[in-house]
Amino acid sequence: MGKDYYKVLGVAKGASDDELKKAYRKLALKFHPDKNHAPGAEEKFKEIGEAYDVLSDPRKKQIYDQCGEEGLKNGGVGPQSSSGMGGGMGGMPNFGGTSYSYHGDPKATFAQFFGTSDPFASFGGGFGRQGGGGPEDMDIDFDSLFGGMGGMGGGMRGGPQPRRKQQRVQDATIEKEVFVTLEEILTGCEKKMKISRKIYGEDGTIRSEDKVLKISVKPGWKSGTKITFSKEGDQVPGKIPADIAFIIRDKPHSLFTRDGANLQFVYKVPLREALCGSVIQVPTLEGRKVGVNCTGEILKPGCTKRLAGYGLPLPKEPSKRGDLIVKFEVLFPDSLTQNSKDILYDVLS
Repeated sequence: MGKDYYKVLGVAKGASDDELKKAYRKLALKFHPDKNHAPGAEEKFKEIGEAYDVLSDPRKKQIYDQCGEEGLKNGGVGPQSSSGMGGGMGGMPNFGGTSYSYHGDPKATFAQFFGTSDPFASFGGGFGRQGGGGPEDMDIDFDSLFGGMGGMGGGMRGGPQPRRKQQRVQDATIEKEVFVTLEEILTGCEKKMKISRKIYGEDGTIRSEDKVLKISVKPGWKSGTKITFSKEGDQVPGKIPADIAFIIRDKPHSLFTRDGANLQFVYKVPLREALCGSVIQVPTLEGRKVGVNCTGEILKPGCTKRLAGYGLPLPKEPSKRGDLIVKFEVLFPDSLTQNSKDILYDVLS
């Protein structure tokens, strides 16, 4: 029997162009592998792409309606046709000897329909790729995301529209790393990124344009957080400008290392204080010191103390903070006099 493309899209035979677009839009976004990781979703996404590729083309659709999937893929020869014939029987249309074969890339169909291979990028880098709390702070232009040149049905009214001969292709996303200090992650900050892009005119002229993009770094953002600015790349006739994505990275700190929302600090303690005890002063990211009473205990190499609430803000709850973990490194003397050795030998016996 072959595939029922109408059933795949959930529409009735004879559905209008707008109905086909509406059905494809809904199912393609639902089963896109960047969003849906359920078993079978990727295969369903491909099946949806093939169904829309056939039914959205008047010529392919006419042959499919008369000959079914088998006839479509045999160049217009349906099951009722003579097996030795190269074309359709009874006035049935054909491809002129060329059989239909889906190109096998549902993301290409998706990109042609939406005008971009990743319409989720405007949400801050797509589903499952966001390192921190970026997307909720981005402004989303739904008209540019879902309408206009993207080919979405919501912007088209009336009867069937003529198909464009060639879809515009978007350049690959440009990614740049932005290094921020732990102090900036603690309080949040604004980074101003100056970009220069070229604008190519239809008459062959080229001009440069400078622009400042502002990144509002939120307290506690993780390294790897991606912030995407849509279509800010070079403007070339016939192409969609590339998106520009900035990736947040931690700048190395002289005192602390980061472990998620926690900070780690190595305190080098002399052997005498490690054995006899003392009150140590631990620096904090704010620039002040916190006293930790270690009298009455022996600080062994590698032991730790945890100072609650002196770490970095939690990304989803910036009013709460992680901990400062102090790891002790015991400093041993390079040499001892014989008298010192004798005293230590007697004491430590």
